[in-house]
Amino acid sequence: MDQVWIYLQLGFKHILDLEGYDHMLFLLALCSRYTFTHWKEVFLLATAFTVGHSITLALCVLDIFSTNTAVVEWLIPVTISITALIEALTTDREQYKWKYVVTLLFGTIHGMGFSGFLKSLYGSDENVTLPLLSFNLGLEVGQLLFVVILLAITTAVVKAGISGRRWHLLLSGLTLAMGVWMSIDRWPF
Repeated sequence: MDQVWIYLQLGFKHILDLEGYDHMLFLLALCSRYTFTHWKEVFLLATAFTVGHSITLALCVLDIFSTNTAVVEWLIPVTISITALIEALTTDREQYKWKYVVTLLFGTIHGMGFSGFLKSLYGSDENVTLPLLSFNLGLEVGQLLFVVILLAITTAVVKAGISGRRWHLLLSGLTLAMGVWMSIDRWPF
């Protein structure tokens, strides 16, 4: 049971780690237009990200799929930039019909980025199923906590009289700028 708790905490901290803020940036780009009124839609988006993240994390940890770490580390901010750009350009959240599929696919890229670290934590003789499940559950809990905080802030901003569209464009622009800067900084070629 200690193993479950350790990996649960690791997944939770992974999302909320300020040194690895790429996940928070992705969620910010993805969810900045939403208030609590849309919580179900946002939770489904966050879960689609976790599913994608979990799939490639498992495939990489189990050595079924391997990656070029430098390329993956570059692709992560590219996904942030693309998401921020799409979100800034779509005026209605319903216009972007493929958002769940795209979010799941971008989650697969983020999952590849963390697989090496997670793989280094467990011994080769250890069954990886329980650590993976625990980590992914912690990831989802941390992610949903971040989303709830973001929804609360956006709801408060809109109730304070600031245009939701302006707020959304501000956050999308900041996230896009950070994503582009990170992409340039991590250029692998």
